[in-house]
Amino acid sequence: MPEYEKAMRPEDITRLFVERSNAGDAAGVAALYEVDAVLAYPPGQRTVGREAIGALWEKVLAAGPRFEPEAPLPTLVSGDIALTSTPPKDGAGARAQVVRRQADGSWLRVLDQPEFTPPTG
Repeated sequence: MPEYEKAMRPEDITRLFVERSNAGDAAGVAALYEVDAVLAYPPGQRTVGREAIGALWEKVLAAGPRFEPEAPLPTLVSGDIALTSTPPKDGAGARAQVVRRQADGSWLRVLDQPEFTPPTG
């Protein structure tokens, strides 16, 4: 695997995700996840493991989507675990990720909820 810039703060992952996605680099996106990470995507399903996440992003990025940076909500940190989130531009719900500090001080995603729309009613 190529040497990628590491997320040295939990908030760095979102920036790196946008940069790598817009470059069409599915392997680079997958490198932002722990080996056994869980991604809540496609909607209503889960993709488990870095390899499966990379394969999924390979398909998604083949369509050439463009991602825009979003201002993060305040990060919640407890020891080596952090919760990062961003409000989507359409105002529906939020994107949330649980990240874990690695032995080298960098951060990787453990759980990723790309979209969350709260139930109504």
